[in-house]
Amino acid sequence: MPGSPLEGDLRSLGFDVRTAPDAASPEELAALLRDLPAGERVAVVDTRFVGHVHALRLGLTDPRFPVSAVPGAMTAQAGARGELMSVLRTAVGATPDGGGTGLTPAPEQAVPDRLAAALEAGGVDVHRPELGTLVAVVADDPEARNTARQAVAAVDDEAVRLRGAVKARDGFFTTYCISPYSRYLARWCARRGFTPNQVTTASLLTALIAAGCAATGTRGGFIAAGLLLLFSFVLDCTDGQLARYSLQYSTLGAWLDATFDRAKEYAYYAGLALGAARGGDDVWALALGAMVLQTCRHVVDFSFNEANHDATANTSPTAALSDKLDSVGWTVWVRRMIVLPIGERWALIAVLTAVTTPRVTLVVLLVGCSLAACYTTAGRVLRSLTRKATRTDRAARALADLADNGTLASSFAALRRGGPLPAPVLAFLGGAAVVAVAACTSYGSPWVVVAAVIYVITSGLALARPLKGALDWLVPPFFRVAEYGTVLVLAAKADVNGALPAAFGLVAAVAYHHYDTVYRIKGGTGAPPRWLVRAIGGQEGRTLVVALAAAVLHDTDFTVALTALAVAVALVVLVESIRFWVTAHKRGAPAVHDEGEPA
Repeated sequence: MPGSPLEGDLRSLGFDVRTAPDAASPEELAALLRDLPAGERVAVVDTRFVGHVHALRLGLTDPRFPVSAVPGAMTAQAGARGELMSVLRTAVGATPDGGGTGLTPAPEQAVPDRLAAALEAGGVDVHRPELGTLVAVVADDPEARNTARQAVAAVDDEAVRLRGAVKARDGFFTTYCISPYSRYLARWCARRGFTPNQVTTASLLTALIAAGCAATGTRGGFIAAGLLLLFSFVLDCTDGQLARYSLQYSTLGAWLDATFDRAKEYAYYAGLALGAARGGDDVWALALGAMVLQTCRHVVDFSFNEANHDATANTSPTAALSDKLDSVGWTVWVRRMIVLPIGERWALIAVLTAVTTPRVTLVVLLVGCSLAACYTTAGRVLRSLTRKATRTDRAARALADLADNGTLASSFAALRRGGPLPAPVLAFLGGAAVVAVAACTSYGSPWVVVAAVIYVITSGLALARPLKGALDWLVPPFFRVAEYGTVLVLAAKADVNGALPAAFGLVAAVAYHHYDTVYRIKGGTGAPPRWLVRAIGGQEGRTLVVALAAAVLHDTDFTVALTALAVAVALVVLVESIRFWVTAHKRGAPAVHDEGEPA
């Protein structure tokens, strides 16, 4: 329309603008669409559109949704262009009274809106972003256009865009101490062409430097480590805010962000242990314990969420109480802080590193995370026991994949159709047996091998039936505790230099595999291939191997065996994981963005 900035706005969003004739037939529009590059996103926008640029950005450029629409504009990615072509005649060819073939849209429904409605009627999921105060309307006459332009001028869409860059639900420390300024850093990065993945990598490098400073064992190094860790967290918030600000979402980016978060934190634990060793204090057991505890907390989160992701009749009095507490302002922040999310956790680690010792830092972290784990796990158990829900086959498959059983356990699972005890009880008893025997016997005891064999059997029996019970989501966490705990206890029992650092490396490699499994499932790409799980032994196979190594090898040879196993697992898992994610990214896997951060 005369005086409309629409064409410039669309070009600023990266679109090549072409104008259809005023009375174009569906066939002419179809021909115009067919002439466009096949692999590109297309958008159909009414020339009468009046609104904010950011409204168009939200509606037309978000890579996570194949089809998206706002009033007066709709878009279809390359994979959905076939559906768009198929509804052209029905959506465009009809006049308001149902006849004719010309492009004569009803004033109250623009052509893009008709197309979006026709796609929805055909079963296509059309994303409609929440615009809030943003304006997006089709103005039919000069008076309506003038009113709409006044509404546009009354709202600062850049301010809205900045607010939208911040995660809607976050921790207290992140919300009030980081996001008020990190959003401006995100905008600065966007204006200079930086990508979220580059900021994510910068955050990782900063955290690794922080771990190196902590490893010096000096007070100056500890202070620098704390400051750098906080700056790394600022960058960690910035990458997500940059993704939301510029809508640069991708499967690879979500994986890098999640994986690097774990790598940063666990590398920092190792840095603290190295720094303590320089001062004559051995805290490797505490560092490994912190990593085991944090990983198991995450597995509880992932398992519970996957078990209830698509459950039907998913109601619970406990959940209703939680929702009621969320309506009281101060309880929301208290409950978010109690679980020690990543912001509070990293702030605690950074401050304690700067003013105390690595031992104090790790002990306080272990106590805080243990209390948080008890709180969150107890709440989820109560929800599960009081929830009347029917879990799906998809949820059962996800839990079985998270269990990570290998060939040995799978063989026992195939021998019978389940045992007399529920799956969580079997997993708990088997895991408790192997960890308790390892803790209560001397290094090299053959009884640990016997307990590990029992654990292999119970691991198989626990998965003999689909995991659809109320508490079956506890099976993967019990397996993680059993495997990691066995490695930790046996390395500590060896009581030789290098055993605990080697165990730390092994658990880190295996934990990476387990996190990779989670992010593949969450991204909708499925669990890692079975050959990979079999190649690295499965959780029960690795537990048995470590028990055998402790029984037959001298303590120094046991350290070598742990190191070799850690290197082998890390090489196989990393190579396959990187290959998978890079290939998925190149093939145009659906873009995802994880708005949540597990405790």
